Amino acid sequence: MSRTPDARARDSQTRQIQENITNTEKHFGEMCQLFAAYVRKTARLRDKADLLVREISIYAETETPNLQRGMKQFADNLAKVQDYRQAEVERLEAKVVEPLKSYGSVVKLKREDLKTSQSARNRESKQMQQLERMRQRNPSDRQIISQVGVCLLRPLELWCCMVAAESDLQRATMDATRTTRQLEETIDAFEKQKIQDIKKIFGEFLTVEMSFHAKALEAYTTAYQSIHNVDEEGDLEQSLTPSRQRREEEEGDDEDVDDEEEDDDLEEVTDDE
Repeated sequence: MSRTPDARARDSQTRQIQENITNTEKHFGEMCQLFAAYVRKTARLRDKADLLVREISIYAETETPNLQRGMKQFADNLAKVQDYRQAEVERLEAKVVEPLKSYGSVVKLKREDLKTSQSARNRESKQMQQLERMRQRNPSDRQIISQVGVCLLRPLELWCCMVAAESDLQRATMDATRTTRQLEETIDAFEKQKIQDIKKIFGEFLTVEMSFHAKALEAYTTAYQSIHNVDEEGDLEQSLTPSRQRREEEEGDDEDVDDEEEDDDLEEVTDDE
């Protein structure tokens, strides 16, 4: 017995549902892994930037006052960006990675629903095959059995079994139809929720990123101004002052020596006279 059109339609629909579930499981899993890698890379960038901030601060201590002040302000604003980046990491983990990760359990539940529906259809198919075998062994015309009577006890038993098998098939078909309808409802809800979740997750990702970049841009702008406004002439003046003082002192010492030599010459001239 070939399967009924309704049974074939249910099989086709189930295959489509199974493909959709498999597709969702595959791509949500890949997106989850890549978003998680993105977050880890961001965290590593934060760590490297923290090291850079520390090195700039250490070096600033050895520089002239204006440059030192500008470098420290630059480092402070760069450190502020890393605070924003830390918040970015935490929010992406909570609002993007975790919701994607939770789809593993969601897909698992949908597979269980699909398995239940498939089991019902398998029972229907088995009942159809059993009924087909009985019909092949039993007279096709039931009136023959009533005419032959008791002499055909064995065929009569087969006929009774066939009637029971038809009843079992009817129940199996009803069960398959019911579970398929339930599967349709739960998959429709799943597809709707999936679309809503994708919109929400991607929206959260963009909101977190825009928030970080907006705050980071403000801090970067302040950092740029702090290093751009370093008073070069003032630092050069201060750095040259000690050498000028030393040179003036040396020149003053030379003048004193010359004066002493002149005084000595005058004394010698006076003595000679």
